[in-house]
Amino acid sequence: MRKFPTSSEKKSKSKKSQSSSHIRVVVAIDFGTTNSGFASAHKESPEKGEIYTAWPGNKPDHKTPTALQYDSKYKKVTAWGIKALVEFQEDAESSDDDDSQLSRPVELFKLHLSDLKDEDKPWLPPELDYKQAIKDYLTGMRKLVEERLSSRWSSVKFPSQVKIVLTIPAEWPPDTTEIMRKCAHEAGLLNKLSSNNLEFTTEPEAAALYCLSVVKEHNLKPGDCGGGTVDITIRKLLENNGLGEITERIGYPCGSTFVDKEFLKFVGEKVGMHALSKFKKNHYKQIQYLVQEFFCRKIKIHFNGKQSEWKIKKLNLLNYCKNLQGYVTGDRKTEMENAGWIIKIDFTSVKEMFDPVVNKILELISDQLKASKEKCSAMFLVGGFAESVYLLNKVKETFRFQVEDICVPTSPKTAVVQGGLYYGLNINTVKTRVLKWSFGIEAANEWVSGNDEERRSPKGLIYTFECLAKRGSQVDVNKPFSKIFHPARADQKAVAFKIFYTASVDGKYCDDPGMNYIKTLHINLKNVQFFGRDRPIEFKLTFGQLESKASAYNNITGKLIKEIYFDRKD
Repeated sequence: MRKFPTSSEKKSKSKKSQSSSHIRVVVAIDFGTTNSGFASAHKESPEKGEIYTAWPGNKPDHKTPTALQYDSKYKKVTAWGIKALVEFQEDAESSDDDDSQLSRPVELFKLHLSDLKDEDKPWLPPELDYKQAIKDYLTGMRKLVEERLSSRWSSVKFPSQVKIVLTIPAEWPPDTTEIMRKCAHEAGLLNKLSSNNLEFTTEPEAAALYCLSVVKEHNLKPGDCGGGTVDITIRKLLENNGLGEITERIGYPCGSTFVDKEFLKFVGEKVGMHALSKFKKNHYKQIQYLVQEFFCRKIKIHFNGKQSEWKIKKLNLLNYCKNLQGYVTGDRKTEMENAGWIIKIDFTSVKEMFDPVVNKILELISDQLKASKEKCSAMFLVGGFAESVYLLNKVKETFRFQVEDICVPTSPKTAVVQGGLYYGLNINTVKTRVLKWSFGIEAANEWVSGNDEERRSPKGLIYTFECLAKRGSQVDVNKPFSKIFHPARADQKAVAFKIFYTASVDGKYCDDPGMNYIKTLHINLKNVQFFGRDRPIEFKLTFGQLESKASAYNNITGKLIKEIYFDRKD
């Protein structure tokens, strides 16, 4: 007989806010690592949805850089988006002053949400916490969103009548949604932290939803699948344009930004890594100019992996980094002076910049195809890196015998934000998901001889992990998993259902390695009819879109006793 865990903890007062506000407008925000954007649509005319392009300080574009410029103490934001970055050519060519670290723009701070090792995470000034940076950036975004909605629909009340959809990576830590919800609230996107005006969807899911708009072009019927890129999932096309997930979502930080890092590593090998690092610290504008104006514009977007079409590129370092020579010393300085500060970049060198990143993406795609028990009919590459000819060629070359149709749909850069908007307008489109974790509670059972002796409590009980939903299970959205539990003692007056999750499919105890606590559902047994141990409680875990709830019911009367909400951990 399963029994309740005993607990004297205080009752939880948290409860999901049930807002009665009438949602009139949906806004999808693609908070990207390097660039971000948003799109909006009125629920009464979703076909008139638009992607914002009028970014301050920039020519019309679908996105603006995910960058911030602070004052010298990193307390106040002085600029964000494209304004936070220098006008590369103008600044790099006209300024002789050191670009001190104090004035350096803050970029790539989204990666601090990831599981990257600390040494691999991008630079942040010691005075600035990455959560503060996220909040500051979303604040700038919120002001533009509010301004744009006011100009389009003056009668819409922001934020009470606006549904915000935030896209998040697939493989990032379980507390990502919790952190992003708090940052969104502090940025003014929500009236209350618990507001149900905020929805989350993963980036590959949003991309898959966007791809629904092109399935007819590829003659796909219900039963076919589509895939993503760096964040990858395989989806099944269901009736009425529904989507089902048939493999666990996977992802890894291996986008085009990491190709830029390989390019700088190549330059560092020529001039000395220490010299380049010190130069980058003091002349960040010139490094940005080198990467954007030379590497991205002249090499990265054109490289197709065909050696016969490659012509050696000559990089005159002093044209982009005029102060660099003051940092290079010893033999490397002599070599560079003899070469006139010109570096010749051959085909093999460029290929070696791309391959570590591209090979990781190929590995992720391969893992997804192996995990699927159904044939994948089409693969769509979306996102900024999807425009890389080399990446597309390598994916086609590697998987041409496994997937019939591999392509890049129209506007791959905006796929995530458009998919996020579609999700907000059609919240029930996603029908099934695959659990990335096993979920359960801590339960007290009678200790039986042969079990771990050291875990036996003074009252003859043993506390174990009672699994309700196993990792890898394909579940219908909002379908509950439930079990019946009874009190551990006849005189028990309260119960605490402690909810845990783990990557293991056979977790045994709640203190096992990799076991993680989520939340506790507290119940006063005075509210449960009958007495003694004959008080069956049905405990349910229900997995919503990206948010879930734990519920307890009187199993005899069928009445709800209590429920709590928590961010989904998968």
